[in-house]
Amino acid sequence: MHAALEAILLVVDEPVAEVTLAQVLERPTHEVAAALRELAAEYSATGRGFDLRQVAGGWRYYTRADCAPVVERFVRDGQQTRLTQAALETLAVVAYRQPVSRARVAAIRGVNSDGVMRTLVARGLVEEAGTDPESQAVLYRTSSYFLERMGLRDLDELPDLAPFLPDDVESLEESK
Repeated sequence: MHAALEAILLVVDEPVAEVTLAQVLERPTHEVAAALRELAAEYSATGRGFDLRQVAGGWRYYTRADCAPVVERFVRDGQQTRLTQAALETLAVVAYRQPVSRARVAAIRGVNSDGVMRTLVARGLVEEAGTDPESQAVLYRTSSYFLERMGLRDLDELPDLAPFLPDDVESLEESK
């Protein structure tokens, strides 16, 4: 079963759930889960150039952290695509306040965020999450790709913001 799991995981472009792998392999989910954990432990123990990680509700191969700089140089040839400060701020607002409308993001940031939201949607980090029943505004949330890129299993793993907020944050919210 290990070889079959490796073969499947080599061709995926997003994390694959244990239940999906179990269905394809026609094996019980608990056996597939155990095999995935065994493979991940084996790769770590032998110091391979890659890891098998569970993120965003599934499993996928990732470059081992100490090999990442070499791979980045190879893939990007010295060019890095980074998010702007505005995009990072907007992404943080969406991540912590989701589902959230563009108007709410703009109100929190204090500037129009429409262009930045379009960029985040185009990059696949943010996606539509329905409409607000009162205002009919489109709501946005972070995508599974966001979780994958951040190395998170789910949103509960986002760091707590409380230590970074001013002591009088409640009075700031009420004054808006």
